[in-house]
Amino acid sequence: MHARTDLIAEDVAVTLDGLFAERVRRSPDRIAYRHFDEHRCEWQELSWREMEHEIARWQAAMEREGLRPGDRVAIMLKNCPQWVVFDQAALGLGLVSVPLYVNDRPENVAYVLQDSGAKLLLIDNATHWHPLHEACSDIDSLTRIVTLRAPPEGDNDERLRSVDEWLPEQSAGFRHLVSDPNELATIVYTSGTTGRPKGVMLSHINILSNAHASMDIIAVRGDDLLLSFLPLSHTFERTLGYYLPVMTGSTVAFARSIPQLAEDLQTIRPTILISVPRIYERMYAAIRAKLDEGSPLARWLFHLAVETGWARFEQEQGRGPWKASFLLWPLLQKLVAQKVLDRLGGRLRVAVSGGAALAPEISRVFIALGLPVVQGYGLTETSPVISGNRLENNFPDSVGQPIRDVQVRLGEQSALLVKGPNVMLGYWNNPEVTRDMIDSEGWLNTGDVAHISDSGHIYITGRIKDIIVMSNGEKVPPTDMELALLHDPLFDQVMVFGEAHPYLVVLAVLNNEAWQHFAREIGIRADIPEALNDSRVEAKILRRVARNLRGFPGYARVNRVLLLREPWSVENGLLTPTLKIKRTEIAQQFAAQIKELYGRR
Repeated sequence: MHARTDLIAEDVAVTLDGLFAERVRRSPDRIAYRHFDEHRCEWQELSWREMEHEIARWQAAMEREGLRPGDRVAIMLKNCPQWVVFDQAALGLGLVSVPLYVNDRPENVAYVLQDSGAKLLLIDNATHWHPLHEACSDIDSLTRIVTLRAPPEGDNDERLRSVDEWLPEQSAGFRHLVSDPNELATIVYTSGTTGRPKGVMLSHINILSNAHASMDIIAVRGDDLLLSFLPLSHTFERTLGYYLPVMTGSTVAFARSIPQLAEDLQTIRPTILISVPRIYERMYAAIRAKLDEGSPLARWLFHLAVETGWARFEQEQGRGPWKASFLLWPLLQKLVAQKVLDRLGGRLRVAVSGGAALAPEISRVFIALGLPVVQGYGLTETSPVISGNRLENNFPDSVGQPIRDVQVRLGEQSALLVKGPNVMLGYWNNPEVTRDMIDSEGWLNTGDVAHISDSGHIYITGRIKDIIVMSNGEKVPPTDMELALLHDPLFDQVMVFGEAHPYLVVLAVLNNEAWQHFAREIGIRADIPEALNDSRVEAKILRRVARNLRGFPGYARVNRVLLLREPWSVENGLLTPTLKIKRTEIAQQFAAQIKELYGRR
């Protein structure tokens, strides 16, 4: 068992690169990272000392490019050791790292590179460079593009270099040029659900303080093993899945890909899982699908395990009585719960959900089966964690209590306001928008509608910009309705629409397998476009929608539904890189169909 209390304090680390250097000093030969080597087809390990050696080589290469403190350098890689090496090399030289999403659209990438004035870009291979080449050809500030693999043959862009020819064999050692924790460390561009992405400026102390205070929620230990699969360009993963493990001396394994996640979970067997709701939703959907195919006895046992497990959770939290059914738990655990947990590796002691709202029904199932799911909340602009549930004080339908040194209060329209050392320096090249976001006293307006319970738990009830105001004056929070509708395995993606209209409509992307089964039951062909507009289909689906929304007020009734087969994605411009739906773009793309829904009563 490695030291559980080997926590590096903020004042010892001072900066993010200082944090890494202190970790190397304390535990040079312990395993820092695991990654899958595609050439050897096996998992490899890297120690903290080995990482430091690589970082020093990258620093030497960066200095040969003539980069100076304050210059911006961009990284567009999937999660891997080189992501960390690049980031730490830049931080140590006083450079400002700009993370990019590997699945973002070329025009968005070009905008970020242009707006940030990035001088250096690290990418993986030709697959990434080809779609970017034209979009990035006129960016004058970008003087060097480094690829982890050999550049594409025949490409005459003089800025391109493979990492093998770019890196020197030796270096002068790991360097630290920054000693001020308030210096700018990174510019993280928001996903841009509305308009162009904005560059969030975060300092060393913004992130250090946030990682340290997040230990209130997730007490990471030196013997913990984390599986990293959320993009490191997402501040949630970067703070909790990268900097926090450096702070605690934990090991991080980089997953191969999301499609291979199930296999990696069983191979790596992590003790901590950090994820967005979409992953838990997929796991839940897989469980539901298997139950639907199983016997009535299997379904009965599963529901009994969930009911019993949830009652045990409530009793352990001090909110419920002891029940005689608890005596059945050892059997239910063996027959039901452990089988689910084994698919996640069998060693998870905590699972964190953030980035968006997790449906209470989903967290309830996992918690009941013995996986402690704690939901947190934050923004890129707050480095990112604002609040989170503690294991011993967990209200799954809330986003928990504020972390240490972070203050919250409600402003106009019940908007949640936040103040603390985690609040950003501001938006890059955008002082006007910064002033709109942060007032003169340092309170940041999250734009989220909330209420705060007597116990201090925060409940997010909607987003001010997303609130639907119907023509009768009623206000509807679409996010809560969408979460309820996604309980139905027939729907993969949904959006509720109804601004300035007398009733609501739902746009729904169908799950292919569930749709095939649904169509067979009705007696229609699922593969013909006309099936989506069949009156029998609409009637049955509206009944399912009503059943899922029965807990909402009567005025929140859905009268029409638009069924779609093609998923909304980053590639077709309807999702952000963090997989949030772009409401405006979806409404515009399907404007004609929506108009028709309101035209026929």
